[in-house]
Amino acid sequence: MRVYRPLLKQRSLTMWHQLAPTLAASFLASFVEFVEALTIVLAVWTVRGWRSAVAGTVAGLLLLVILVVGFGPLLHLIPIGTLQLAVGALLLLFGMRWLRKAILRSAGIIALHDEQKAFAEETKLLSATRAHTRHGIDLVAAGTTFNAVLLEGVEVVFIVVALGATNGMLVPASVGALAAGVLVVLIGLVVHKPLARVPENSLKFVVGTLLSSFGVFWIGEGAGFGWSGGDLAIVAIALILLVTALASIAAARRIVKPIARSRVG
Repeated sequence: MRVYRPLLKQRSLTMWHQLAPTLAASFLASFVEFVEALTIVLAVWTVRGWRSAVAGTVAGLLLLVILVVGFGPLLHLIPIGTLQLAVGALLLLFGMRWLRKAILRSAGIIALHDEQKAFAEETKLLSATRAHTRHGIDLVAAGTTFNAVLLEGVEVVFIVVALGATNGMLVPASVGALAAGVLVVLIGLVVHKPLARVPENSLKFVVGTLLSSFGVFWIGEGAGFGWSGGDLAIVAIALILLVTALASIAAARRIVKPIARSRVG
């Protein structure tokens, strides 16, 4: 019994090292995607009514469930090394895309994403579009929410599958995404307006770092590279990426200021 206790302790510690980053990355990434979908759903709700908004949302969610149930079991047919490489590349692409935008926005090179502005633009577009109603549901409005939910939902599904498929963390990754979705829906029902105060760029900065870290780690695993410290290497990779990203923001700001001054002069 004494022999097994250190092994059990080590196994539980390893599980926690995998569980915490997976839950955090899944929750934060899904939260950002759901907030963007909520903005469009609320715009449709405001202009065309709740029936059209709910109909499109439910249809989009049903299609997502079908895709997950249909393609999820196929993952077991892929060799683990190939799966790790594919998943790592996918996570790295997602993460670096988010991290790049977060760096450019933090440096002031591109404008921050404004959910209130996006809501106003979507509302204006819907107001100018002619309604095509059948059985009390505006097909154009329902199609708008369907596209929004499906687009953002597919990204959530990819992230969840990528985070959980290679390390047995599919359930925790799914729980993180589900918790984020429930939270966004509850906030939307209570507030009934875009979540403009959500620090979206900061969230994307953190999520981009986490996803990129997982991506680098799984590419290394798939290529047969033995990470020192095992799963703890994800934390080390994340710290390196974080320091590099912060240095990139500082460097970009130093470049942008002289350019802005020369334009003013």
